[in-house]
Amino acid sequence: MQAIFENGILYNGDALAILKDLSSESVDTVLTDPPYSSGGVHLSARQTAPSAKYQGSNTKRTYPPMLGDHKDQRSFTMWATLWLGECWRLAKPGAPCMVFSDWRQLPAMTDAVQAAGWSWKGIVVWHKPSARPMLGAFRRDTEFVIHAVKGQAKAHTRQCFPGVFKHSVNTAQKVHLTGKPVDLVKDLLAVSQPGGMVLDPFMGGGTTALACLETERRFTGVEISTEYAALATERIRRAEEALK
Repeated sequence: MQAIFENGILYNGDALAILKDLSSESVDTVLTDPPYSSGGVHLSARQTAPSAKYQGSNTKRTYPPMLGDHKDQRSFTMWATLWLGECWRLAKPGAPCMVFSDWRQLPAMTDAVQAAGWSWKGIVVWHKPSARPMLGAFRRDTEFVIHAVKGQAKAHTRQCFPGVFKHSVNTAQKVHLTGKPVDLVKDLLAVSQPGGMVLDPFMGGGTTALACLETERRFTGVEISTEYAALATERIRRAEEALK
């Protein structure tokens, strides 16, 4: 099942199965926010429903179920290496890869990125000023973006960018439990090929597609959840109409 748009395409299905059928060296950038399988130290905590792991008990808004967020550490690393390896095959030489992670899975994900063939370049920090405080501890107000490249990096701009981006979560605009701000993704895309093809194997609510629309890039997305694929499709269609 797929939805075709003016500047991209969204597949509804498992990322590994769909990526295997796409053409090698066909994308200019990989940017994605995969399920973290996080939210706890032990397996029982990781296998708790994402709505319980990633939302406070007083949160009133609900979202469709988030799939694929229950792996233990070893299976998570193995799984991430598999799909990142497919992304490496699909990427053109010099293409950047940017993958979101939280603090718990950062070591595993940096291992998977390198095991898949990417050259690790560093970590970008997303500062979330709206994160809740931690009594007697440090506020967990950051998530991370692992930055890597296929082979030799290519500069697409003369600009120099910061290593920390500050964006609040706009709950009114979110359609996915762990949806990222569109402006944050636009900031990250600034290092990518202008007008290029951006691959997101975990499209969720369509944030990467919206950022591509607003920055005049193309996208190929995959989303395993039928509900989220439908939400993303509707969201992208509305954005397309608004830009006409």
